[in-house]
Amino acid sequence: MINRCVSLGAIIAFGLLVAGCYTDFGPVTHEPAPIAPPAAAYVLQLGDRVTVTVYNEPNLSGVYDVNPAGNLDLPLIGAVEAVGRSPAEVGRTIEARYKGGKFLEEPHATVTVVEYRPVYVFGEVIRPGSYPYRTGLNALAMVTEAGGLTYRGSRSSVYIQHTGEQAWTEYPLLSSVTILPGDLIRIPERYY
Repeated sequence: MINRCVSLGAIIAFGLLVAGCYTDFGPVTHEPAPIAPPAAAYVLQLGDRVTVTVYNEPNLSGVYDVNPAGNLDLPLIGAVEAVGRSPAEVGRTIEARYKGGKFLEEPHATVTVVEYRPVYVFGEVIRPGSYPYRTGLNALAMVTEAGGLTYRGSRSSVYIQHTGEQAWTEYPLLSSVTILPGDLIRIPERYY
């Protein structure tokens, strides 16, 4: 009878222990969609840093951050909407504003991303946190940059949430899924 009570107590204790580890991060889909690299039709988001070059106007050119309001604050013309627009679109808007404000006769401006917003890695990794985005990153490279997996980290799957998506998508950890700027990468806990 004592062994039976000890076993029942151990089962209940184990159940409570495991139940306390569960965390819900939101819905998960298991059908990965193809991901285009950021250079193809990239749109600016909060946290991006860009270089604005107004040709033959060094005082109007410079490096600017997309501010919390989603704008670039430029000399003479003020705030230019940037979030959700491509660098080429923002460049055309800058040209129009400098010309329309009678500041320049024939302005030519380009906008180039010099630093993308960071990628966030959390869950069962040694050093969770934000990491600078670099072209060509995949999930395994980001896990490696975050110090590798903890002893509880899943060696088979990773959850990724791309900017603007509401659900997590599950991918095999060893797949070559392209990571985009601003992605959230979560390493789940393995169960066994």
